[in-house]
Amino acid sequence: MTVNVSEVREIHVAVGVIVRDGYVLIARRPEHAHQGGLLEFPGGKVEPGETVQAALVREIAEETGLQLSGGALDPLICIHHDYGDKRVVLDVWRTDQAGGEAHGREGQAIRWVRPESLQDEEFPAANRPIIRALKLPSLLAITGAFESDSAGPEQLRTALTQFFGTGCDGLVVLRVPGLSREAYATFAKNCLESVGSKSHRLLVHGEPGVFTDNPGAAGLHMPWREASKLDARPVPDGVWLGVSCHSAGEIDHAVAIGADYVTLGPVKPTATHPGAPALGWDGFRDLVAHASVPVFGLGGLYPEDLRRAQLAGAQGVAGIRFWWPQTES
Repeated sequence: MTVNVSEVREIHVAVGVIVRDGYVLIARRPEHAHQGGLLEFPGGKVEPGETVQAALVREIAEETGLQLSGGALDPLICIHHDYGDKRVVLDVWRTDQAGGEAHGREGQAIRWVRPESLQDEEFPAANRPIIRALKLPSLLAITGAFESDSAGPEQLRTALTQFFGTGCDGLVVLRVPGLSREAYATFAKNCLESVGSKSHRLLVHGEPGVFTDNPGAAGLHMPWREASKLDARPVPDGVWLGVSCHSAGEIDHAVAIGADYVTLGPVKPTATHPGAPALGWDGFRDLVAHASVPVFGLGGLYPEDLRRAQLAGAQGVAGIRFWWPQTES
């Protein structure tokens, strides 16, 4: 049967990511519903004239008995997904301030689970970026200048110990401009071996081959010039894939090749790219609203900007200067 695209309706859905003591609330969809039998994050349709926050407060109370405050909801991600016979906009908001005890008031099974236990195949495809957002940290740290190739692994290990030792939770992009692929592969291998148990935090940077050379890394972060050459995901599922983006079109391409997240910037003017036009917070917010994957703000941002970035719908912030020891070089 051929579906007339003009007849496919788009449904605006308010979705709640409700967190309590490190667990998130999920429910199982009724068998007779669209995507029936799969798991979902609770929520429901936004009625005409209703704000997303009001819809979420109403739907969560009706479905689970929990009481939410619209003022305690923070934007997490907005997802546009086309199932072919149905288009949905998932307007996803997060809170850790739900009152009451949850129960399935509509007969649905509900439970609290750890985010790391969530599996893509158990959810509708449109929900999967939410899983990414729950599993990703709020800080994406990027390495700066190394004192030397030989001292690099020790310098990285020291920086990681200091960064994570302060209670920070994040992923680290091993960015070393100027090295050939072969030289970078050796450098990354030495770094992964040096950091040991922290290697699960380390993303290699560059073309897909650098991950092939170092499959023990947590994933691959690609500059736009490399991502633009691809038409499919270049790394296996189960590892992170990130892409550096600067526009809506670049974000769309990153999504098309299966990116789990993107960086977006520069949000503010930076000393490293003084001539690059900054998006500003308004431009950043508009592009984040367009993205269907988690977004890290990049460019002149620090952990102090995290709240503002998240209120703009971002996953968090990325950068060098907030964690990497500065050198004279």
